[in-house]
Amino acid sequence: MLTQQDKGAAFAALHERPEAFIIPNPWDIGSARMLAHAGFKALATTSAGFAFSMGRGDGAVGREQMMAHVSAIAGATDLPVSADLENGFGDDAETVTATIALAADAGAVGGSIEDVSRRPQARIYDLSHAVDRIRAAAAAARALPFRFMLTARAENFIAGRPDLADTIARLQAYQDAGADVLYAPGLTTLDQIATVVRSVDRPVNVLMGLPHVALDRAALSAKGVRRISIGSALARAAYGELLRGAREMGERGTFTFADRAASSRDVTALLEIGGGGTGLEDGSPAR
Repeated sequence: MLTQQDKGAAFAALHERPEAFIIPNPWDIGSARMLAHAGFKALATTSAGFAFSMGRGDGAVGREQMMAHVSAIAGATDLPVSADLENGFGDDAETVTATIALAADAGAVGGSIEDVSRRPQARIYDLSHAVDRIRAAAAAARALPFRFMLTARAENFIAGRPDLADTIARLQAYQDAGADVLYAPGLTTLDQIATVVRSVDRPVNVLMGLPHVALDRAALSAKGVRRISIGSALARAAYGELLRGAREMGERGTFTFADRAASSRDVTALLEIGGGGTGLEDGSPAR
C-alpha cells in the first residue's frame, strides 16, 4: 500500500502534466474500485452522489458522516483521493481549518472548499470573508506532513450568479490566499473556460458531465485546463438507469432494462471479490 505521502506527491504531480487528467467521482466503495480498475489515476468524492446514496439531498450530510465516507473511499483503492468538503461544514475560518485536518486524517490528499453557505440557502460569501476561509484552509494544508492539494471553488455559476468577472476576481484572490487548484463549477463554454485559465497561474479544474455541454478532454486540454471532474454525474447516470428500469416495469410490465446491465461476473471481477468469480455465466442474473 502507498503511504499518504506517496499519494500526495503523486496527486500533485498529476497537475503538472501538459494535458488535463480526468478525476472521476465515485459515490461508494464499489464505484471507487470500478473506477480504479478503469485506469484512472486519482479519485474525488462527490457530496451530492454520497447524499443521494443515503437517501438525502445535496448538502444534507453532516461533517462526521462525510468524513467516514471520505475514509471509506480513500481506503477502497491505492489511488490519491481529493475530498469534496462543501463549504468546510461551517461559515467561519476556524471550522474550515478543522475540516481540512479531519479530511487529511480520513486519508484524503486533497480537498475543495466552496465560497457559499450550505445548501439550500447557498449564499455567496463576501469576498473578504471567502478569502479568509481559503487562507485558513491553505495554512492547515501546509501544516500537514504530506502534500495536500487545496482546491478553492468559486460557486457563482451554480448559485444563480453567472458573473464571470466576479468569478475571476474571486479565483485570483483565492490563488493569492494559497489555493493550489482553482475551480469555478458551472462554466459551459470554451470561451469562459479559456478566459479563466488565462486569468490565473494555478491549475484549473473544470466540471464536466453537465447536460448538453459537448466539450471533451482534448478541447479542454488545448485551452490549458489541467483537471476535469464530473461531480455527481456518474451517480446520477446510475440512478437514471434505475429510474428508467422502474418506469419500464411499472408502466409496461417488461424488463428489457436488464439487457444493458453489467453481468454479475464482470461486476464481481471489478470489485475483486472472491478471487474465483461467481460461477455465473455472463448475463446471468445475480443470486
